[in-house]
Amino acid sequence: MKYLLDTHLLLWAAGQPERLSKQARRLLSDPGNELLFSAASLWEIAIKRNLGRADFKVEPRLLRRGLLDNGYRELAITSAHVLELDALPAHHKDPFDRILVAQALSEGITLLTVDPMVAKYPGPIQKV
Repeated sequence: MKYLLDTHLLLWAAGQPERLSKQARRLLSDPGNELLFSAASLWEIAIKRNLGRADFKVEPRLLRRGLLDNGYRELAITSAHVLELDALPAHHKDPFDRILVAQALSEGITLLTVDPMVAKYPGPIQKV
């Protein structure tokens, strides 16, 4: 199964695995699952880190390298993903979360999230 991780799951998997739910740990450790991260998550981390957000202290270059070294695949943002945004209901205003939802819908992959607002979107989204 293919899973796209939201930004908080990526941060927790890389630096605070104790924050992951049992379900998330199970999905992330299953060698049969393909794990993806979005360029949008790195973009979000870079912006919020520069704003001094305490929960975004990780250096995005190191996170990216670590994810790639651990078998994650990077998902670039394409125009097809951006066009998918137009059809999304306004459950959530965060542009980073919205593009993750659009990517999951466009690619037909499941977005794993810890955010109950993101989980309200239709489509392949799973709250863990």
